[in-house]
Amino acid sequence: MFDEETMIWIWRVIASLLCACFYFVATVKLTGVLQQCGYDNQKFAGWLRQKRNTYRSRLAFWSVLSFSSTALVIFVFFFLGEQAAMAMGGVPFFGFAILFYWIDGKYALKVQTAKTQRWKRLAAWYALMIAISSFALIVLCSFLEILLGMFAFGWVCAIRFLPLCFLPLLLPLVLQTTNAILSPFERKHNAKFVKSAGQVLSESKIIRIGIVGSYGKTSVKNVLNTLLSGSYKVVATPASYNTPMGVAKTVLSEEFAGAEVFLCEMGARKAGDIQELCDLVRPDYIVFTGVCAQHIESFGSEENVFRAKCEALASSAKWIVCGKDLKERIIAAYPAESEKCHFVCDVENLELRADGASFLLPLQDGSVAAQTCLLGEAAAENILLGATLAQKLGVSKEEIAERTAKIQPVPHRLELLNNNGVYILDDAYNCNIRGAKIALNALKRFAGNQYVITP
Repeated sequence: MFDEETMIWIWRVIASLLCACFYFVATVKLTGVLQQCGYDNQKFAGWLRQKRNTYRSRLAFWSVLSFSSTALVIFVFFFLGEQAAMAMGGVPFFGFAILFYWIDGKYALKVQTAKTQRWKRLAAWYALMIAISSFALIVLCSFLEILLGMFAFGWVCAIRFLPLCFLPLLLPLVLQTTNAILSPFERKHNAKFVKSAGQVLSESKIIRIGIVGSYGKTSVKNVLNTLLSGSYKVVATPASYNTPMGVAKTVLSEEFAGAEVFLCEMGARKAGDIQELCDLVRPDYIVFTGVCAQHIESFGSEENVFRAKCEALASSAKWIVCGKDLKERIIAAYPAESEKCHFVCDVENLELRADGASFLLPLQDGSVAAQTCLLGEAAAENILLGATLAQKLGVSKEEIAERTAKIQPVPHRLELLNNNGVYILDDAYNCNIRGAKIALNALKRFAGNQYVITP
């Protein structure tokens, strides 16, 4: 049905698609890494260059093993003919791709890849770019066949496609190129999505609460959700969604339509991020947890982190609850803005146990006794921040005490697990030095042998 030349091109396309399938599946986790880098090629390149990162070494090992084993098999079976030998060589060629996928599966990402629409578009185009790269390499190798054929090196022609074995070394670059091509479209798409969310927010009378700080944002959001849910219908940004896109996704969800209170976690990777979120959300209230040496890789210093978080002070919020460690710092640096800040103090009679804590919450109309299953002194601080704002919104101190006992830990934030009598403090998501100290103090309250597993 097709002439010989057409069939050659058809087989080249088929081979390219096969390579794309195997190489994409083997390295699809790279798309998750890029997602966790905020789809930032520079940060992704920094991740690849990290000394403790073995990913490039594993790609190199895969390429060398694939090349040597495929060449050996083709050489051994060449007596069966060139085409048969090449077919036999496909076994180790594709086999090592499967083996790499299996081994790489043992290296867990910090956060599971979110199958968002943007990720799906990136993954689809990444697969296409692998196919295009494979096809280009196959065509180039075909010129090698023509050149070697002039010298009648028949057995050498059988290994003309071996350069494909080294394509895995280029796959991170292929992914970055794909991301660079898609980025202008994604920025335009995201801007349109965020603008739609802004329009919904401008027409809504929902109470907006922003939560900022270097630590404790998700935990305080969890506390507020429990304390307010008995009095209001609450919607919150899920998990650690703290970017304009995360906010927009929540605002445009079905849950937002009938809610009375919106809890918005606000994150920052650079100066201006908090301002952008405040301009979008226009919060009525803000909880400012505190500042530590977190994200200084991008900010440069803790002072820069502090100034970036303090962008929230100039927002539309009429009342801001601040952690006790912020008082002197904010008053000194932002005296005018500090007038709308309410600085909490320490909880009273704090008793920390292995299974939780009890304390007195010093509220505006008097102290109230409370207890929680959350661990560590930070839990009491987070509850006080949430309780102070909850009381401002009309929740009585008796209701606060009752609901505090119902607060459940956020997964992977000093979460207590009991595994057949072995207690595990899962603090895997924490990545700041303050939280690490609190976790170690919590561990000390357990009897018996104690072990720390940490990167």
